[in-house]
Amino acid sequence: MQTLDREDRLRLMKFICSFAWADLEVQDAERKFVHRLVAELELDDAEKAKVEDWLEVPPPAEEVDPADIPKAHRQLFLDTVRAIIVADGKVDADEAESFALLEALLR
Repeated sequence: MQTLDREDRLRLMKFICSFAWADLEVQDAERKFVHRLVAELELDDAEKAKVEDWLEVPPPAEEVDPADIPKAHRQLFLDTVRAIIVADGKVDADEAESFALLEALLR
């Protein structure tokens, strides 16, 4: 993850937050996962504030475009999205469907 530039770190977090909202509610375990990832990515205060905003209101769908994910980072994005989906210990149908679509678009 340290190979991601600032723009890609924020893009990853935007995807992660959008998947946290896939079931229309951000669970505590998902919120904790996001906060751990924010720390791991060493986001600055402005970036952290954006992520907090996305945890309160999901990012606009038009800003979460799989075509924007660089090929070199696609597997990292898929692995991290998969991790947020299972963070709360359950995968609902909407999360599974959204992930399957993302995976198909990135392969």
